[in-house]
Amino acid sequence: MRFPLRPAVLMASAALAGLSACGDSGLDFDMRGAFGNAPSTSDAARAATADRPRPDSRGVISYPSYQVAVARRGDTVADVAQRIGADVQAIASYNGLQPSDPLRDGEIVALPQRVTEPEGGPIRPGGVDITTLAGNAIDEADSTSTAGVQTSTLDPAPTAPSKQPGGTSGVEPVRHKVERGETAYSIARLYNVSVRSLAEWNGLGSDFGVREGQFLLIPVALPGKPKSALNEESTSMPGQGTQTPEPPSASKPLPDEETLPAAEEVETTAAPDMSSEASAPKGKMGMPVRGDIIRDYEKGKNDGIDIAASPGTAVNAAASGTVAAITEDTNGIPIIVVKHPDNLLTVYSNVGGVAVSKGDSVSRGQKLAEIRSDGTAAVHFEVREGFDSVDPGPYLQ
Repeated sequence: MRFPLRPAVLMASAALAGLSACGDSGLDFDMRGAFGNAPSTSDAARAATADRPRPDSRGVISYPSYQVAVARRGDTVADVAQRIGADVQAIASYNGLQPSDPLRDGEIVALPQRVTEPEGGPIRPGGVDITTLAGNAIDEADSTSTAGVQTSTLDPAPTAPSKQPGGTSGVEPVRHKVERGETAYSIARLYNVSVRSLAEWNGLGSDFGVREGQFLLIPVALPGKPKSALNEESTSMPGQGTQTPEPPSASKPLPDEETLPAAEEVETTAAPDMSSEASAPKGKMGMPVRGDIIRDYEKGKNDGIDIAASPGTAVNAAASGTVAAITEDTNGIPIIVVKHPDNLLTVYSNVGGVAVSKGDSVSRGQKLAEIRSDGTAAVHFEVREGFDSVDPGPYLQ
């Protein structure tokens, strides 16, 4: 006796057959493939960050603030230490490993002490020296009239130097030390990068596993923002072009109704403005953004602090002063220098959406720019006494 197949069973069978047929056709299970004529965003997602710089023949990648070594297939910690001429026990302890621990191909090993520099020196940000920029800002501000602080036109930002073989110019990435409870996914969200880019830069396994005490390089964004494959001009907002219907009450208003307050109105007193200059302790500064300090000041290695915040968050002036300089690094990312009394400067870099102009007088807490929507979601903040960088900690509340 035959039983008729139910429609749901037929549909399920057809769906399974369709999936089997697509097994060899590259079905995009993450739903980013091109369905029909729909544009694919896969390429744009992969292009959000630059490739990790190539190491030298020993496997060393050198930056002004730190160095790392890249492991090769079959390496142990001891193998890496021997190849770069470093103390194996110091490297193992610094990375929370044992000398005999195996490493993955491409895994990053942080170096506690600098080894011999690669030919051509460390990778440096090309085109902009903030120390020189700060000095020029002081000179220009001091050479103006006494009627307020005015500045002359800033010379155009220097062009990027030509890239030498092996690469000696580039952006120094933030180096993150994994804390207990963190995962590759939570770290990627913190810095607004893809977990796949984070894995590629650090040689993580297929499970994206990280360990407490491990140092990770945060991928550097490519210059500019990835363009969407969709044509924005042909895309309208929901409801755009649709006329709102006139409500019935528009033709005949409701009758007047006398209402009585339910209780006596309570007299209120406005709360004091805690962000005003008067409420701030003399000589102190405010945080340019509210967020976690993800990289501390270290004289000669990191001339400021890096403060993480959500993209689009306002970056505010730490204290009242005059915008002494606005320039860009070689990737077109703005740098703002504000001059304050007593030959003091504050520097704000890795920002976007600049809201001020050179020569503007700004007050404490006034918006200067925003946290960038691409790249590392953090502002690099410096305090300089004249030409010298100092720890911003004592200045901040």
